[in-house]
Amino acid sequence: MPVYIKKRNMIAQVFLTIFTLGIYCIYWFYQVSVELKGIAKDENANPTLWTVLLFIPFASIYSIYKFSELYEKVSKEQMNRWLLFVLYMVFSPAVWFIVQTDLNRRADIQFQEQAKNISTG
Repeated sequence: MPVYIKKRNMIAQVFLTIFTLGIYCIYWFYQVSVELKGIAKDENANPTLWTVLLFIPFASIYSIYKFSELYEKVSKEQMNRWLLFVLYMVFSPAVWFIVQTDLNRRADIQFQEQAKNISTG
């Protein structure tokens, strides 16, 4: 079963984050983790647990590491998990931009493939 990758507007995400006082970031983390799990076909990935761990001091570090590790598996540029992890800890909006830009590219490709299948099918 193919995973659906949602294209998200980066500017709208900034406004949603401000409007929800940061709650949107938690939603984004969960949704993107689910998408990455589907892309990687990693049955051991647990986005729900990782999202809950974000609220527990020190456990959140594990959660961010697992997210970075999962993104490394699916990154077309083979983004290093440690680089992404450190970047997440220091300036998380940069990780948001990197990951969402990659997913938006994948969503565009997925949309084009679906449109091609519909027109030929």
